[in-house]
Amino acid sequence: MKKLLDLFILAGLFASVLAPVPAAAQYPVKPVHLLVGFSPGGGVDIVARLLAQKLSERWGKPVVVENRTGAAGNIATAAVAKSAPDGYTLIMAFSSHASNPALYDKLPFDIDKDFTAVTLVATAPVVVTATPSFPARNLAGLIDYARAHPGAVKYGSSGVGTPVHLAGELMMQLTGTSMIHVPYKGISAAMTAMLGGEIDITYAAVLSGMQHFRSGRLRPLAVASRSRYPELPEVPTTAEAGLTGFEIDYWYAVLGPAGMPAPLVEKIRGDVAAIVNAPEMKQSLLAQGTVAVASSPEEASARIRSDYELWTDVVKAGKVRME
Repeated sequence: MKKLLDLFILAGLFASVLAPVPAAAQYPVKPVHLLVGFSPGGGVDIVARLLAQKLSERWGKPVVVENRTGAAGNIATAAVAKSAPDGYTLIMAFSSHASNPALYDKLPFDIDKDFTAVTLVATAPVVVTATPSFPARNLAGLIDYARAHPGAVKYGSSGVGTPVHLAGELMMQLTGTSMIHVPYKGISAAMTAMLGGEIDITYAAVLSGMQHFRSGRLRPLAVASRSRYPELPEVPTTAEAGLTGFEIDYWYAVLGPAGMPAPLVEKIRGDVAAIVNAPEMKQSLLAQGTVAVASSPEEASARIRSDYELWTDVVKAGKVRME
């Protein structure tokens, strides 16, 4: 009798250990919800929908993109943090995921404890952009001009506390310059202001600025990446232009709630990687001003952590306050 009982106990132990594996292998068995914390038609939404379409085809189950806008993406982020760790509620996170905790005193989630990083999906190079009438013709000229004329350079952003705003704060801190921040309600309004000559510079994602670079209505001074952007081969990186420490590609990453089983995370990561690394998807992302990136969960976590530490320092030094 004791031997029979021992066998039942062992069988239970083996079942508990192996249970996640078949669940991951069968995933998904129902629709998956991919949350986006920003409005339809924006960069995060576009990347999410490109990926969702391919995942739906690969999995044979719908991957539904849900736009839960508001609070700089924090509403969608909080919803994912509170969801079941079964892989059926995920989020396409943006760079602001790492900067928001530095800006908001109280958030209903902890970016270290409440999420499972699955993979990076893409990065969007940031281009230091000037109007054609601005006196500086390159990044070094911009920095020299800003030093010689404190408070004369106006830089526009998509709002207080946004990654564009923080990019300007970082540049001022690295160069010892003083520029005037002019916030707008969204990047579209900031770009319109640039085209109208209301402001001198901004920090534009490639997608926002490319058509204007090609038409000559705006001038790209430098790309804030480790390498040059393929579609702007003549534009140097910020490091090549003499400004080190200013590498701030915007990024997009798939995250889930904390506690997701490792086999499930690997299943999703592997399928996302297969899609992102496909030539067709790479080209689709490039057309949206982004560079395909498939990473390990550890690499995604490290990127979030390093960005959080960077923006925490920038926010403190710049005394940035949310309105």
